[in-house]
Amino acid sequence: MIYKRLFASTLPSLLRLTAKPTLIPTALETLRELHIHYTDNFSWRALDEHACFHTEGASPLPGFNMLEIEIEHDQTSAAAGITFDRGNGFDRRNTIYLAVRRGRIAKRICYVPYGIKGIRLEPLSGQKGCFSVKHFRFVWLTPRFAYSRMIRRLNYADRHFQGAGAQQILKALKEESREENVSWRRLLAAYYEGTFARGAPNFNYALWREQIEPLREPSNNRVVIAIEKLTEHSSFGIALSTEGASVEDIAITLDSLIQQRYSHWYLLISAEQDADEDISELLNQRLHEHEILAQHLLIQPPESTSFHQWLASLSQQIDYVTFLAAGDALAINATYHLAAHSYQHPEAVLLYGDEDRCVDGERALPNFKPEWNTDLLLSVNYIGRAAAFSLERLLQYSHLCESPEQVDMHALLLAYTDGLSKADIQHVAYVVLHRRYSDATSAAELTPDGPGFSITAVQRFLVEKDASATASEQPELGCRVQWGLHGPLPSVSLLIPTRDMLHMLQPCVDKILELTDYPNYEIVILDNQSSDPGALAYLNKIARDTRVRVLRWDHPFNYSAINNFGARHCSSDVIGLVNNDIEPINGSWLTEMVSHAVRPNIGCVGAKLYYPDDTLQHAGVILGLGGVAGHAHRFFPREDGGFQNRLHHTQNLSAVTAACLLLRRSIFEEAGGLEEEYLPVAYNDVDLCLKVRELGYRNLWTPFAELYHHESVSRGIDDNPVKKARAKREVDYFRSRWGQQLLHDPAYNPNLTVSFEDFSLR
Repeated sequence: MIYKRLFASTLPSLLRLTAKPTLIPTALETLRELHIHYTDNFSWRALDEHACFHTEGASPLPGFNMLEIEIEHDQTSAAAGITFDRGNGFDRRNTIYLAVRRGRIAKRICYVPYGIKGIRLEPLSGQKGCFSVKHFRFVWLTPRFAYSRMIRRLNYADRHFQGAGAQQILKALKEESREENVSWRRLLAAYYEGTFARGAPNFNYALWREQIEPLREPSNNRVVIAIEKLTEHSSFGIALSTEGASVEDIAITLDSLIQQRYSHWYLLISAEQDADEDISELLNQRLHEHEILAQHLLIQPPESTSFHQWLASLSQQIDYVTFLAAGDALAINATYHLAAHSYQHPEAVLLYGDEDRCVDGERALPNFKPEWNTDLLLSVNYIGRAAAFSLERLLQYSHLCESPEQVDMHALLLAYTDGLSKADIQHVAYVVLHRRYSDATSAAELTPDGPGFSITAVQRFLVEKDASATASEQPELGCRVQWGLHGPLPSVSLLIPTRDMLHMLQPCVDKILELTDYPNYEIVILDNQSSDPGALAYLNKIARDTRVRVLRWDHPFNYSAINNFGARHCSSDVIGLVNNDIEPINGSWLTEMVSHAVRPNIGCVGAKLYYPDDTLQHAGVILGLGGVAGHAHRFFPREDGGFQNRLHHTQNLSAVTAACLLLRRSIFEEAGGLEEEYLPVAYNDVDLCLKVRELGYRNLWTPFAELYHHESVSRGIDDNPVKKARAKREVDYFRSRWGQQLLHDPAYNPNLTVSFEDFSLR
């Protein structure tokens, strides 16, 4: 076996199939060489977003190559850009990208054209920072091998093909190639390229729009075929707010409607708008230029006493109503996507899609949204105007939409969605709206209306739902809702498994006892065969504290079994699963978590956890990351807001980590506790969360309970054959149990990566 591996690693070099080009700085004014002892082992500093090297020496062979690159850097996330000079200079349209993570060699297949004149490497494409290039080479591949590897990647990295076998993917590609009259190999290369177009949305969205969106958006031909198959055609009324808008803004919205590929829409113009001379003149001009508009323009008749009355009279023509502001433009497939989803989900009374912003004529600032997220909507209006409301239900809320100009969208969404089920609210994972950019703060631009939230709307909503709940404003970010605790404070048992590790256990327990404000709790230390004299002495001492109990578990380590044992020996209202390497930061952490855990519809509650260096360790678990599950925004700086400022918002997530997890004891028992047989060490917390979600509860993550977490110090890492075999069994079981749900996390967006934890583009 050793000789086989050695032969496999040296054969490409012997046959001269590998190339290791020498990197030469292109412009020293954009790159500064650093002294190793001065910069944490970084060799270079990029002073410009496009700092780059060119190559000299060995060139890769033409054809398919495996590109391998390792770059150490000081960025939260980064992507390297590689461009081939085909004789016409370095054209950025030919740049390929590859995400680079610290301590890992990144690989991808690329096609090296014949007769290249040079290669350019941007180590931190679009970013400034410090870095070192540790490894950079090309390995030539046979076409057959390259195609097989590309198909294998689509199997887990492209949402269209996830879970399909190689033959199924190849069949689907060939069917699409016949429909679109394009080679299946070209389609395969395009889809494969799409899985690598990633990077922070603020600097890589243009690339995504150019290379990825065309693969995901159906062509005009496909839309026509799909519309012909619809036996029901939902119609959409577009209510346009023109207050303070210019004629140019109104024209932008109007033209986007005229270009819609799905024709079952109506532009709703109120009597006041029709009386405006500029609007009337623009409409007459467009009616003259576009005959189709005459079939889609509805003007409120003078005899209608109110906008609400007029909408009610249109109930036979219109199924859904969308509120737009002049200057907003619907994407060309917007009404088609909404109609297709309403056809697939006839029970839906609210449809909403993704959106971006038009900045100086360019689309930017993408807002890729999760599916229905009750608690996130209380924090911020993440849905915005890219929404279609069922007219029948909307008429019940006429006081919140007396005219297109008087819609408080946050208040309307909160009231309208109250009491709806998840099936009633459908998310359309396509960019359906290009919002007009306004001169507001960057935080405000993340959501559509003013600051993107209405503190008044949330406060009024809470008064009707729970008089003890209060909402406070997080300036430029959103709302923080604090839920009151009714009657006697619920009792809480914090279960802490441990074995020796006094240097971890003592700071954990002492800090909880010292810092926690919440009064009605106990710590239950679950001792798993400790033998260290110091640890045993500490356990005997700390057990004298009336807030602490020590229970002995004299069996081989099984995280699930230990905690199930602890739960059986507790009679508290709430159970907390807590690692022995946790240290709270703020005294209100337990109060915050308990206040959510006792809410009737809430299941598991998770906290915001940091590594000791103040980078983020846990902000919830996203299903499908890395093929199984991963932590959202891991390694982000403590104060970073993350994608769409979600690190600042309480929200519903599919799962949270048992390093610090609370839930009602009754729910823990209803879910059957943690899985002992098949998940003794890993993924048992995610499994528990999914079982709780399956019971109908919403899992929740709050950023207002903050703790440090010295991750996996107690049990170590899976670094020997026995541990690796156990880890594989756990992954296999978890995938077999939850396979379908791992394909799409409703708290995430299918346009975001499943290869990395940074919410970058997919």
